[in-house]
Amino acid sequence: MTAQPSILLGAVAYDPKVVAIWEGIRDYFNGAGVPFDFVLFSNYERQVQALLDQHIDVAWNTPLAHVRIKHHTGGQSLSLGMRDSDRDFHSRLIATADSGIAQPTDLHGKRLAVGSRDSTQARILPLYFLKQAGVVLNQVTVVPFDTDVGKHGDTGTSELDVLNALRDGTADAGTVGDLVWVAEQVAGHVDNRIQSVWTTPGFDHCMFDALPDFDPQTAERFKEALFAMKWDNPEHRRLLELEGLREWLPPREQGYDSLRAAIQDQDYPI
Repeated sequence: MTAQPSILLGAVAYDPKVVAIWEGIRDYFNGAGVPFDFVLFSNYERQVQALLDQHIDVAWNTPLAHVRIKHHTGGQSLSLGMRDSDRDFHSRLIATADSGIAQPTDLHGKRLAVGSRDSTQARILPLYFLKQAGVVLNQVTVVPFDTDVGKHGDTGTSELDVLNALRDGTADAGTVGDLVWVAEQVAGHVDNRIQSVWTTPGFDHCMFDALPDFDPQTAERFKEALFAMKWDNPEHRRLLELEGLREWLPPREQGYDSLRAAIQDQDYPI
């Protein structure tokens, strides 16, 4: 009997918990009869190249990395699945209460703090959506925080830098993802001196990607095992909570259309 091929997955080590997440998922897949292992990368550029060079079978990608894989495969790469929390993601325009900023166009003549240059939620898409909302960006002083470049905003550090810029008066407004905004509020790190004044349209976040020639039967086994993880199972729930979701969902592509448009509009290297 021919042994099933092992799936080698790539993920980026943006936080120490990543090791626990993928060790748990590896054990779950192997226990489900799907041979599986993982390798960690220090940045998404190297992970994307490793997938394109066929050194790994599947990549757990940010939206920017996902769009890059689609671009470099002529749209033929396989999207295998995403988290429920990856759908309809949003970014926030936040501002100090005394800034006079109540809507996007109030940014003209003001200082806007933004996250790292490769952060979809803290820079690329917020700037695109603000432009769509009527903001003339050359009438705004952009204050960038290029922290943890290569992690595509996964660490959230540049978004914390944005919040600090509002606190210390370096900026009048800033852009952060919904997750960081909510988490900082829950932690009690945001008081009424900083307010959310506008929310972007929704967009989609992370995706499991594979190359077009990934073995179809292996891809199906990967998806079957992934989608079989259930919140009601305590062992599964532990891993789902660590990875920030309740349910794995089938892929969809329309949630990345705005990112593709932003990349083209900003002449972003892809």
